[in-house]
Amino acid sequence: MILGQLKEIKDLRKVWPHEALDFTPWLAEEENLALLSDTIGLEIAVDETESSVGDFNVDIYATETGTDRKIIIENQLEDTNHDHLGKLITYASGKSADIVIWVVKRARSEHRAAIEWLNNHTDENIAFFLLEVKLYQIGDSDIAVKFEVIEKPNDWTKEIKRQTSSSPTLQARYDYWVAFNDYAFKHTAFAKSFNRRKASTDHWMTLSVGSSVCHIRLLQVRKDNNIIVEWNITDDKDLYQRFYTHKADIESDMGMTLDWRELPDKKASRILVTQNAEFNNKDKWPEQFDWTMDVAVKMKNAFKKYL
Repeated sequence: MILGQLKEIKDLRKVWPHEALDFTPWLAEEENLALLSDTIGLEIAVDETESSVGDFNVDIYATETGTDRKIIIENQLEDTNHDHLGKLITYASGKSADIVIWVVKRARSEHRAAIEWLNNHTDENIAFFLLEVKLYQIGDSDIAVKFEVIEKPNDWTKEIKRQTSSSPTLQARYDYWVAFNDYAFKHTAFAKSFNRRKASTDHWMTLSVGSSVCHIRLLQVRKDNNIIVEWNITDDKDLYQRFYTHKADIESDMGMTLDWRELPDKKASRILVTQNAEFNNKDKWPEQFDWTMDVAVKMKNAFKKYL
């Protein structure tokens, strides 16, 4: 058997000649941002590209789906340098960012050390990521892209262990989401519709729908033995009304009746469907996962028509 040889394309500018005009718009596209999201375990929704910070512009200004955490992404199709490191700090300050992502061709050792130092000496709610972008090809095949994490917060992988060690409830939630991820992303229809989300100890998991104002939430409501799939609108009552206008069509497309909750006294609005769940019976988990996956895919397809 003759196998092709994988080769790395060293000159990133053969694919993206210009950072601002080519790479940033490419990265901001949903399917490409999904690659970055999967690499660091976050769901990222773009708010703006070339977003103003005083006299400067940050490449991508974004939000973590399901939270209020703000993200800045600075791109550099060359080796790291002091100029971009300074810009990164300036942009993070100007945008009050919680998560800072620096995507580069090659991370120099001194800048790797700088990002490591920032992670060790800033508030625990602030996270700095340094990633290299790589291009690969086999023969004349399509070019493939890969992001590689060079630096990340030291506790990024340890935090879950710390949280779960003191609470059986948190451990149970985490185990359920880990099993869900392992199961769901082996199914093509679900994997094509959503990006993998890092399992957590929260009772919810958010799934991006390509918008910063909406997302799908999966919820474990253990006190009621229910699993919920909901379309969550963060803070836009006009958008809720737009969806409600199409209520009959949405429910027809999904083949089910939804629970519509505008919640006029709150910022968020919720549109949801609920199913009984046996969280303590692992033999029932695949059945619950199948239902959750099916509803989530149908919900995304039905609602996105009216975004």
